Amino acid sequence: MATSTRGLSIIAGLLAMLATQAVRADCPADMGRPLTPQDPALCAALAPIVRHPGALPLGDYESKLGDYLRAFCHRDEASGWVRDKTVRDTGPYTSTLTASGWSGSYHGTHAPVVIWYSPEAADWIRAHRGAEDVAGDADTEPMPDGAIIVKEMYPAPAERCAAVEPTHLLPTSGAAVMVRDTGASHDGWFWGWFGWSGWDPDWPAAASENRLPYMGFGQYCVNCHASARDNLTFSSARNLEGEPGTPLVFLSQNEPVAAPAVPHHAEVVLPDADGLRLGQPHDRYDTAFLAAYMVTYLTGKPTWDSVAPMPSETYDNVWMGAGRPAGHDQYVTADQCLGCHDAGSTGLHFDMTAFDPASGKLWNHSPFATWRTSPMGLAGRDPFFFAQLASEVQSFHPDQADLVQDTCFGCHGILGERQADIDSVAATGDCRPFTRDEVEAIPGHGTDDKAANYGALARDGISCAACHHMVLGEAATAANADDPRNTCVLQRQALLNPDETGFAKTFTGSFLVGPADELYGPFEKPLTAPMETALGIIPQHSGVMLESEVCGTCHTVHLPVLFKGDTVAHIYEQTTYPEWAFSAYRTGTSPDGPLPEGPGDLAESCQGCHMPSTEADGTPTLSKIASIQEYSNFPQAEFTKPPAEIDLPVREGFARHTLVGLNVFLIKIAQQFPEVLGIRTQDPMLVSKGVDPLLYTEQQMLEQAATQSVKLTVGPVARAGSALQATVTLENLTGHKFPSGVGFRRAFLTFEVLDSLGNVLWASGRTDATGRLVDAAGQTLPGELWWKADCSARIEPDKRLHQPHYQTITAETEAQIYQELVSTPPEEGPAMCGAEAAPAGHLTTSFLSICAEVKDNRLLPKGFLPLKQRQAIAKALGADKDLAVDVGSTAVGDDPDYRPLGDGKDSLTYAVPLADLKGAPVGVRARLYYQATPPFFLQDRFCTAEGTDRDRLYFLAGHLNLEGTQAEGWKLLVGDSGVVKFAGQ
Repeated sequence: MATSTRGLSIIAGLLAMLATQAVRADCPADMGRPLTPQDPALCAALAPIVRHPGALPLGDYESKLGDYLRAFCHRDEASGWVRDKTVRDTGPYTSTLTASGWSGSYHGTHAPVVIWYSPEAADWIRAHRGAEDVAGDADTEPMPDGAIIVKEMYPAPAERCAAVEPTHLLPTSGAAVMVRDTGASHDGWFWGWFGWSGWDPDWPAAASENRLPYMGFGQYCVNCHASARDNLTFSSARNLEGEPGTPLVFLSQNEPVAAPAVPHHAEVVLPDADGLRLGQPHDRYDTAFLAAYMVTYLTGKPTWDSVAPMPSETYDNVWMGAGRPAGHDQYVTADQCLGCHDAGSTGLHFDMTAFDPASGKLWNHSPFATWRTSPMGLAGRDPFFFAQLASEVQSFHPDQADLVQDTCFGCHGILGERQADIDSVAATGDCRPFTRDEVEAIPGHGTDDKAANYGALARDGISCAACHHMVLGEAATAANADDPRNTCVLQRQALLNPDETGFAKTFTGSFLVGPADELYGPFEKPLTAPMETALGIIPQHSGVMLESEVCGTCHTVHLPVLFKGDTVAHIYEQTTYPEWAFSAYRTGTSPDGPLPEGPGDLAESCQGCHMPSTEADGTPTLSKIASIQEYSNFPQAEFTKPPAEIDLPVREGFARHTLVGLNVFLIKIAQQFPEVLGIRTQDPMLVSKGVDPLLYTEQQMLEQAATQSVKLTVGPVARAGSALQATVTLENLTGHKFPSGVGFRRAFLTFEVLDSLGNVLWASGRTDATGRLVDAAGQTLPGELWWKADCSARIEPDKRLHQPHYQTITAETEAQIYQELVSTPPEEGPAMCGAEAAPAGHLTTSFLSICAEVKDNRLLPKGFLPLKQRQAIAKALGADKDLAVDVGSTAVGDDPDYRPLGDGKDSLTYAVPLADLKGAPVGVRARLYYQATPPFFLQDRFCTAEGTDRDRLYFLAGHLNLEGTQAEGWKLLVGDSGVVKFAGQ
């Protein structure tokens, strides 16, 4: 059992033991003797250390602070420490009458407290927080560095222990700790939670938990403390022993607690480590996986003991530095946002949630929770991405490894890559490449603090600050282009988009950013005081945040074609945004105004589908956008900001940051292997009250697959001569191609002829247990695997083996696969690469080797525009005609379903020879499946990469348990016709 869980058990046992003692039965915290410093020399030695948290590595400081508190050094009244008058409530305690009698529940911001103040803190409070100063001016002298406030917490309500001498009390709910250090962080405090039993430092992080840190700078505590009038503390002299005045009093109906519970703030830092997994992986390699991907050269397959985990999410803590935000603090990790923009973080009100009747828990719709477990939130830990990157730098382009890594991390590790560039320009005037090794950096002895920060920022994925610092449009770009924070972005634009202008310059995530002290959101008149106090950032309204271009800058991937050390062309690897911009779903707008052709008939922005802001009935979602300490909706506190600055309005159009496609496979890996990815699974704020966010993300993907992706129908099944014939029609319901995104995604049709018992008499699109398409004999179809089993050589690479696009299928060796396939330059060098180049090289999964398109029969979106109109829009966006051409289809023959201005459908006829059927057919069934990582892609990773990232993916894929899930067999069901009867049956 994990240390934190064991600590809770020790506390629970102590409480149970003490509760049996009749003399102190009502106050289980009463130890019956003073708990005061017994080692003055130890306290004296530690005192100067604990007053300067920024002077030591976090792990070392936490250890020293733990020693200090464990020895009760903060209870040294002789040296000037001052405590509260008595145990006091921080909110009301109410009683409820049920069939079992009266029971009580507590509603405080913390458990009942006794706060101890260091001499510096006490002197400042007496001078600036007297009883007569409740409504005083906030421009007070800052609380001095080195001041310490220790908020000990006890059983509710306070009345239970109020009569006991405070020094006799053991803080059964631990203590919240604040240490003043204005030189280390913008908010000026080191924050933490300490427990006298079961507490351990955060560094090194425990892989079995990956918990939110117990302590550190920039902790979630600011979600309440930023509402204080000044200095992020609500301290009042009327609470101090020996000072005049009376502490605030709350309603307290002292009845027994219905069921003793861990206080919400303790749950926040004490996760249920034993419940980290949200699914049971295979304990051994799946035999079908091993058979499919033998990779016999792999020496010693990675095991549970040897697989290398990603660094713990506990380390991903980059806070805002002292003073006003500037270039060196352009980016912070998402844990700086979660305190306010996660649900339930106050423990008292639960905006941004919805009740789930099935589990009795809450769906967490907050920006942080819905984003954190999305593919964007996991982008910095995506095992498929890292294995792909290993292939790129080890096999495909080892001579340009720096360029490849910097290009890829410009999206998947954007915060770390960009902050490293900003700091490099400030130090040397030059940009520098960001590498894979830097993503592994963690804080500790011998590790530069900046290096550890870059690693944490990169692992944070496509995080909050990546999008909310973005500026788009001619005016905003001009206003920010000359700032050093954008120097390396401009170089990136010149490298990746050399011939583009305007918005097209920002393709491949090459957008400029605004100042570090500004964040942009879609709501008008945001309340600025809480964020400015906590981070020094002033939130601002920006209508651009509702434009699809916010998504399009990254979801149009324009890359150099690398060949033997040279860049021979540029080509589009991913075109999700232009697919939308050329469809009936286009809004016809951009940050610089209207676009040619105007809005389509089905106009809807990317955000409208992937960040829904309406309810199931179509009405706008109503919610506050944060969870903070408010004035009117919170237990009273002294020295708060006025209500106009901290009472949040309910907003119409609150958007859930679900941001999902159909990559359920990544989410299942995250659910089953959190310790390998280094992530936590339980939301750190809503904790046990909420459905785990990874389950929410999966549910959103499955709903999208079932209702928002493709509609599948089967026409009449009839005899046509000597064949059984039926037509399958697919209707694309998305606003772009299906599938879209990275080029290796694919979907395929399975068509089965059934007898009266449901036995399969004939099938196209059969698969084995690993999702490989096979024929009736179980042999893989050509193109499913690119390598020999031992990875010694490619299988007939010059033939570019694959399934073509079909309009009619007559054999079980034929399968309709909707996909994009691309090829390398020929070995002797390319005559031409680009949208109109003929394929001459080998099929490739390398993003930076794409010379020509071999096949693209993905379903077009409805209302896909003709080439001339596409060219006009591309020109308005600043792109050349290659974009308009590349977004079209390739190798679909004369199929009329791929004509411009179509209805987003493809109809395919199955003509099954009756002579091939060994039984009497009674019906057919068609199903559409989606594969985020087809077999050829996985095999290419295992055969073209080596080392930690390849081995990690091999281990995860080999142990992933998809049995009984909608993705069983490595294929996600998207559409199902059910059994359609043969005419006459």
